[in-house]
Amino acid sequence: MTEFWLISAPGEKTCQQTWDKMMAATTRTNNLSTNHKFSIPDLKVGTLDVLVGLSDELAKLDSFVESVVKKVAQYMADVLEDSRDKVQENLLANGVDLVTYITRFQWDMAKYPIKQSLKNISEIISKQVTQIDNDLKTRASAYNNLKGNLQNLERKNAGSLLTRSLADIVKKEDFVLDSEYLITLLVVVPKTAYTDWQKTYETLAEMVVPRSSNLLFEDNDSGLFSVTLFRKAIDDFKHKARENKFTVRDFQYNEEEMKADKEEMTRLSTDKKKQFVSEMNTGIFLSICFYVCFNQKTASYSQQQSENGPLVRWLKVNFSEAFIAWIHIKALRVFVESVLRYGLPVNFQAMLLQPNKKTMKKLREVLNDLYKHLDSSAAAIIDSAMDIPGLNLSQQEYYPYVYYKIDCNLLDFKV
Repeated sequence: MTEFWLISAPGEKTCQQTWDKMMAATTRTNNLSTNHKFSIPDLKVGTLDVLVGLSDELAKLDSFVESVVKKVAQYMADVLEDSRDKVQENLLANGVDLVTYITRFQWDMAKYPIKQSLKNISEIISKQVTQIDNDLKTRASAYNNLKGNLQNLERKNAGSLLTRSLADIVKKEDFVLDSEYLITLLVVVPKTAYTDWQKTYETLAEMVVPRSSNLLFEDNDSGLFSVTLFRKAIDDFKHKARENKFTVRDFQYNEEEMKADKEEMTRLSTDKKKQFVSEMNTGIFLSICFYVCFNQKTASYSQQQSENGPLVRWLKVNFSEAFIAWIHIKALRVFVESVLRYGLPVNFQAMLLQPNKKTMKKLREVLNDLYKHLDSSAAAIIDSAMDIPGLNLSQQEYYPYVYYKIDCNLLDFKV
């Protein structure tokens, strides 16, 4: 499991005794959890009023930072697309996997100086994560809008002959061009109706040029035929074609437009290669997304490049920053709540428990028995709740010991 319980209990004669009692109760006979000491430095306590207010503020900040961590992780998964099995290996904190970071947690003195007040530290974290969230919103908005538009373009280039772009299928010699009287139309014919087309196309309207139809392209369902006729017969031909279940595509051959499209693709290809080694910005990001989505054949190559490119690098760095900030918030909450509950001088042991899935209920009962003397009213509520089948105690429930859950299952899918 990647769920952790971050708890604290007041020190006995020493904090080591508190740790030893918890270890004896949860591991030595029943192996209910894997446990680690959780190191919290000597932070500035401040006044009782400040601690009470800060407790509520930290709860809100905890939820906000967790949401940002999950958004960055999910965005990483969206960007990597076909490489989602590699997402987890990119979700690191300070260069190590999340479980290792949590179980070996050390307060970052440089980012969050303990000489600052608790409120100042929380404000530093809030500003830091708010900036990450704002940057992410900008990138995500551009990505999502563009992704929707490019999916439409992708369908046009890879869908049915009835809807897809024909620019990469037809050639100049397939058309009668620059004629005052003649025009070449493109008609989609179901494969089952090829014979009917050949028998009838010359008679669908007057003034169709005999033997002018050629099969230019076909997919699994249909074929694309050309046919040449006089311009004055266009409307009549289209009407009769519909009656026979032949679809005339609205297409005009324009060599300049087609050339411009190819030049744009070449430019985007060149830009993409440059952009993977340059600093990421919104314009670069848009061009990368455009190229990857528009040209499926190069998506695999682009994906390999992007894993080391500025976009994924930005996501990795900011995921790490947000996750580290989140665990520091958890540490702050444990410290504040422990002081409020257990009083001064500061004397408590913070402990990180990784419960075994099959014994979570039993672990909760053991902890309740171990610490019920700390708050008899909370213990009584928990005892009665445990007697009610199907009732699960959530993170918001009150326990006689300080408790916060850390859930490292950050993605909507299993990687």
